[in-house]
Amino acid sequence: MPQVNSCLKWLLTIFNILFAIVGIVIITLGLTSQFNYVNGVMNLDLKQSHFYIVGSIVMVIAILGAVGAYNESKACLVLFLVCMILGSIAMLLPGTLMAVFRSEAASMQDNPYDGHLPMDQASPIKRQDVEEMQMEMQCCGLFSYEDWKGNIPDSCLCSKLDEMEGKCQTVDYGQKSVYSKACFPIIFSGIMQLYDSVMASFLTLAVLGLLGMVLSSVMIHQLRSPNRPVFLMTAPPFTKSPQYEELHNVLPPKYY
Repeated sequence: MPQVNSCLKWLLTIFNILFAIVGIVIITLGLTSQFNYVNGVMNLDLKQSHFYIVGSIVMVIAILGAVGAYNESKACLVLFLVCMILGSIAMLLPGTLMAVFRSEAASMQDNPYDGHLPMDQASPIKRQDVEEMQMEMQCCGLFSYEDWKGNIPDSCLCSKLDEMEGKCQTVDYGQKSVYSKACFPIIFSGIMQLYDSVMASFLTLAVLGLLGMVLSSVMIHQLRSPNRPVFLMTAPPFTKSPQYEELHNVLPPKYY
């Protein structure tokens, strides 16, 4: 089996372990995010399965690169290099989409009632999503309790314990006690946190993809030239070696 530089071999193996950890982080990000509320309020095609797919692909590529580096497999490393090139290029697309998404969210924060329909005119599916969100987040209405136009649902009503904790307010519609916080600011804050986390993940993937391309390219080059001669630098002689002279034995004088 061809031999490569041991430091490069273990460096690429450790790199792929870190790359797999990034994939696990992306999957965890999908598990902890509330995409149902975001989709129901902002009509975005954002699903947890998207994060599961991206995280799984990252982990498969990391395993491929780790196996190729550890076993010094040229085929696995070439396939890993191709995946790194395509993956780095693909980071531009989600980055652009996320920039558009953030500008849209910022415009909705500045103009919350632009194109917004009252809850009594919304579709039953959207009303159900908002009511579930109100019960979990303890809020009422997207922007205020007036979104319900007097038809305040039970999900907005406060309990006695919530009233004692100061989370409620009394409204004119039947003197009901409802949650004082609106739901949209809570969702908007979560969306911005989600944006920052996803953007950091994509930037990390782009940097790791570039590093993986460099490491795998060097290792593939070493595997293609296993019998390359080793060049040793020798210092040129600055002095001539002493010449050997013939030694003559001098006989001692004779004594008669």
